[in-house]
Amino acid sequence: MAVVLSVSGSPSATSRTAGLLRHLDARIAAQGHEVVPLDVRTLPAQALLGADFGHPAIVRATELFARADGVVVGTPVYKAAYSGLLKTLLDLLPQYALSGKTVLPLATGGSTAHVLAIDYALRPVLSSMGAAHILPGWFTLDQEITLGESGAVTVAPATARMLGELVDRFSAALGGRPALLPAAS
Repeated sequence: MAVVLSVSGSPSATSRTAGLLRHLDARIAAQGHEVVPLDVRTLPAQALLGADFGHPAIVRATELFARADGVVVGTPVYKAAYSGLLKTLLDLLPQYALSGKTVLPLATGGSTAHVLAIDYALRPVLSSMGAAHILPGWFTLDQEITLGESGAVTVAPATARMLGELVDRFSAALGGRPALLPAAS
């Protein structure tokens, strides 16, 4: 069983990005992995913006990255790049915090104009941090994610199938078993 850190870089409490990640976390967990969610927005702003490497919350986040075998990184796309909130956390991690890890980058956004943000903005940073294997990322349009009032997340069927296959490849790269579940919905 691998430990998977599922990181949401969204600043919003009602985020489609975080909702999508938590939705996919269930599929990853069903494949036998321990999933640890981390919503960067819950870390103290002063510690993030002040680059307080010694703050207990930052130390804990750093330890979560060190403990993980795999990392799923989700971010909304703003101005053709990953979120500044995610950037502040990545800047506080050790240079090679992703060394030896399998990484799955995901992004959400309102327009297909931002579909390359994963490859041109996020992937180079993840690579520079030593990721052993970065799977092809996936960009999901906001309109394909519905957040229910109860917290339930629904993903458009075609996107759910693609995300399910991507999560299965991520799990296989970690040494997990293929999903015996229907595609994420």
